[in-house]
Amino acid sequence: MDVHDLDRILLAGAAVLLVAIVAVRLSGRLGLPSLLIYLGMGLLLGESGLGIQFEDAELAHALGFAALVIILTEGGLTTRWNEVRPVMPLGVTLATLGVAISVGVVACVAHFILGLDWQISVLLGAVTSPTDAAAVFSVLRKVPIRPRLRGALEAESGLNDAPTVLLVTLVSTGGLGDHGLPYFAGLVVYELVFGALFGLLIGWAAVGLLRRVALGSAGLYPLAIVSIAFLSYAGGTVLLHVSGFAAVYVTSLVIGRAELPHRMATKSFVDGIAWLAQIGLFVMLGLLASPSKFRLNDVLLALVIGIAVTVVGRFAAVAISATPFRIPWNEQTFIAWAGLRGAVPIVLATIPLAEQVPQADRVFNVVFVLVLLFTLLQGPSLPWLAKRLGVLDENAAQEVDIDVAPLESLGADMLQVKVPSESKLAGVEIGELRLPQGVSISLVIRGTRAFVPDRRTVLRAGDALLVVAPSSLREQTVRRLRAVSRAGRLAGWFGERGREKL
Repeated sequence: MDVHDLDRILLAGAAVLLVAIVAVRLSGRLGLPSLLIYLGMGLLLGESGLGIQFEDAELAHALGFAALVIILTEGGLTTRWNEVRPVMPLGVTLATLGVAISVGVVACVAHFILGLDWQISVLLGAVTSPTDAAAVFSVLRKVPIRPRLRGALEAESGLNDAPTVLLVTLVSTGGLGDHGLPYFAGLVVYELVFGALFGLLIGWAAVGLLRRVALGSAGLYPLAIVSIAFLSYAGGTVLLHVSGFAAVYVTSLVIGRAELPHRMATKSFVDGIAWLAQIGLFVMLGLLASPSKFRLNDVLLALVIGIAVTVVGRFAAVAISATPFRIPWNEQTFIAWAGLRGAVPIVLATIPLAEQVPQADRVFNVVFVLVLLFTLLQGPSLPWLAKRLGVLDENAAQEVDIDVAPLESLGADMLQVKVPSESKLAGVEIGELRLPQGVSISLVIRGTRAFVPDRRTVLRAGDALLVVAPSSLREQTVRRLRAVSRAGRLAGWFGERGREKL
């Protein structure tokens, strides 16, 4: 490759990236998950479109895992710990017992009804059972569902990669037949438990280090955290032979809830590279697919397997996993339908391709078609279903959007507060907010005008406020602003009626 080839690659890559970024806006207007557009771009660029040849399954497997590490890192950093912590047992159960039930259902349907051999049947079950972190994180955060439902789905999608990667690898290499199910079950428990513990250790060490080491530039903090995430993943897999995905997700959860310098800038940076990872991953998988090789039989098989995993296996897995936690039927139904498939099943399908398992190309084709069809069906229907099932968070429309800019030299934070149209902050005077002593609203931005408010200034919908609060009072200030946003100026006198429903 000479410099001119590199220039052409950079030109094509930049053009694809810009089109993909614009496509995010288009997908939002159409109500479609952006992954469908990215996969379509990959198909358009591939051998059945513009003719770009890409058939390296091993490279796709390696790059796919690297992209998943970045996506899980962003998911862990931006997950609200107070939402995930109460439902973590449910998330772990869905990621283990739920996956096992789903794999069993799909494997039995594929073997006894479709007549496939056991290896291909179990592979289809294992590849299609996990939910996809990128799809769940991006779609569900646009649907204002109850916090515990969002937390359970995010925890499941962050943890269920570990057992499925292990199962697909063992089946592809023949290791499952050599050792049996008891060995596999014990191995899953070992990898998950010790992977999570390793991630917890790395997270604690990283938080302590970043609090004590003053880096020379704010831009170094995001790079340090991304490096720590890959250290957690690779250290877990290489040194301890545990689940790197579980390790990196737990590490990111620990870092995400810590008070670190340039916290919001770090999250913004990681959000950007997570988008880059998603775009690159889905376009690459679209390039790897060969629509000219898709047969009608593969499409029909994808429909049958998709119904088996989405309707039968998923609903059975959720019912058995969630009933002991006394989850109502309407919430169980939403959790079952919101188990979105995305890049993860397609990435997992590259493992048997790389291992040259017989009929692995057919497994890949079936999984690719399944993801396209059922993501197109499930993703746009989630807002409607959430409303019909009554699982929307009634406080979400009134929630104020609060961001944080650290003021290290003053030991304070600047809160950037946006007042939505439904918020009961509108019409409240500054003095009626009754913020903690030492907290002040330094600026109000109203339209194109900015001014310093006084105690009699009345807030309006659409206002943006800059609130300076000592770091020790930040959480108390945020709680107070959200309470008034939900319950109005009398919040606190008669109880915070806007308390989130868990």
